[in-house]
Amino acid sequence: MQEHKTAVSVFWFRRDLRLEDNHGLYRAIEGDHPVLPLFIFDTNITDELPADDARISFIHKTLHSLNNQLSEHGSALFCIKDEPLAGWKKITEKFDVKAVYANEDYEPYAKSRDNSIHDFLKSRGIPFSLVKDQVIFEKAEVVKADEKPYTVYTPYRNKWQDLFREERPAPYPSDDMHSFVKLQFRFPGLSELGFRSSGIKVPDYKLERIADYAETRDIPALAGTSRLGPHLRFGTIGIRTLVKKAESYPVFLGELIWREFFMQILYHFPHVVDQNFRPKYDGIAWRNDAEEFERWKEGRTGYPIVDAGMRELNSTGFMHNRVRMVVGSFLCKHLLVDWKWGEAYFAEKLLDYELSSNNGNWQWVAGTGCDASPYFRVFNPTAQQQKFDPKLDYINKWVPELDSTGYPEPIVEHRLARERAIRAYKKGLL
Repeated sequence: MQEHKTAVSVFWFRRDLRLEDNHGLYRAIEGDHPVLPLFIFDTNITDELPADDARISFIHKTLHSLNNQLSEHGSALFCIKDEPLAGWKKITEKFDVKAVYANEDYEPYAKSRDNSIHDFLKSRGIPFSLVKDQVIFEKAEVVKADEKPYTVYTPYRNKWQDLFREERPAPYPSDDMHSFVKLQFRFPGLSELGFRSSGIKVPDYKLERIADYAETRDIPALAGTSRLGPHLRFGTIGIRTLVKKAESYPVFLGELIWREFFMQILYHFPHVVDQNFRPKYDGIAWRNDAEEFERWKEGRTGYPIVDAGMRELNSTGFMHNRVRMVVGSFLCKHLLVDWKWGEAYFAEKLLDYELSSNNGNWQWVAGTGCDASPYFRVFNPTAQQQKFDPKLDYINKWVPELDSTGYPEPIVEHRLARERAIRAYKKGLL
């Protein structure tokens, strides 16, 4: 006798780990069947991560909280670890899946994954609906008059704001707890997934800091940033909620628009993942000195603000935004190390790692990206330190041995390094 399978619509959580104002979840709830909430720990991603990856610990903790919310209403999160296609084959065997809903992701791997799942579900006669949730404007919604994508931020921002004034997206009422299927599943422990708890924690975000963001954002010694990065990355707060809050604070809103700018750059120009946005810089002869790269990673360059930034990153998974620019420029310009090396290290360490922003900002500091500034812009680390940490409050926290014989001499002299970088860039221009 054939086993009866429960008819469900599946909502597939990915980087949208919340019940409130979740567009894809709202669409699933509006469907004709009870909703099965699903999360897949994707082994194509997790197999590349260390066992104590802080981002996995955060995702697991967030999912556990979601599961508790669902359990209070007789439902549960169906959570598995698998390669996505293999996982979906098992899901369609276990349940009578009538429809699948998810929020769209625009990164190259995500697009490839979703195309694969779409084809599989289509072969089973199951519709797969992807909707916009992680951005206000996606793909080709903010384009020039000739429908070509913007490659410079300021005109993109202006068009974004014009469109936003015309079309303010409303939140989606997606937290109807009675719409989930009444089934219970055992929630897996972190160790069952092959991970262990990280000593690095994702801090809660502080929305109240948005009000002072314009005045405090460049001072690394202050807790003047919102710490929203990881929460935006994994969707524990929705972009519609955040933009509504940010409307009164144009400097902070501009940072959110930068995020969408880099997302559409990645969407329209996917070659940026592993190539220069501007091919004319392909001829740069990077030095790529492995020993100097290690000193940079460990915070032993002899430039205090650079070293403080790298030590903050290694210890906490966070680095102040102003300092990110300084350490990035130092690696690419002072040491002439390929920006892709720095980008990969940040991808490994940053709690708020997001491919489009990480790539866009690294190419910005390297001078190879979609930025109007000339390649000979080279940050002076000492001048940056004097301007943004004049009393050494930030530096003393992370470089306590600054005034001792244990602190290294500068790895390179600024003036000579700047001249060497400009020569290398000029010679490498194609």
